[in-house]
Amino acid sequence: QVQLVESGGGLVQPGGSLRLSCLTSGVIFGLSTMGWYRQAPGNQRELVATIFSGGSTNYADSVKGRFTISRDTAKNTVSLQMNSLKPEDTAVYYCNANSLLTHREFWGQGTQVTVSS
Repeated sequence: QVQLVESGGGLVQPGGSLRLSCLTSGVIFGLSTMGWYRQAPGNQRELVATIFSGGSTNYADSVKGRFTISRDTAKNTVSLQMNSLKPEDTAVYYCNANSLLTHREFWGQGTQVTVSS
């Protein structure tokens, strides 16, 4: 049974930083693509950052140079370090796991990030 639990969201001022964590169970990082998505009110859910099974990463243009995705196999955790936050980063952030074996997709419940002065 795959479970993803996000934490670390909150209210931060523009220019500030937050670190999101996704605690996983039932996920083998070497056989999965892990991603962070976000959805702002009235918008479609969009891909923010991806870490592939081999460890390579990819980012949306809007967050390149500001966000960093990483994983810790020992702690079963995928993190998203967000720096230089902007009001347009405000959204609910979701952790996603995509199994390379079964092609099944799993989602966490989401964590709210609000960037406002």
